[in-house]
Amino acid sequence: MSELIFEVTQEADGGFCTECLTEPIFTQADTWEQLRDNVREVVHAYYFDQPKNLPSSIRLHMVRDEILACA
Repeated sequence: MSELIFEVTQEADGGFCTECLTEPIFTQADTWEQLRDNVREVVHAYYFDQPKNLPSSIRLHMVRDEILACA
């Protein structure tokens, strides 16, 4: 596997939640920097017994939901 893609959403409290699109991997953090570290950590933990399947890269895809008033 060459790349894992994570969908990142920002929570109302300012923190972040992320979910891998192809594997059952989830994590969260208070800051973007913590999220990056947490994602690396959970990916390594997920593949700890399969090191040859460890992806060469991880993509963090930020999803932003915004509602605009028409009036």
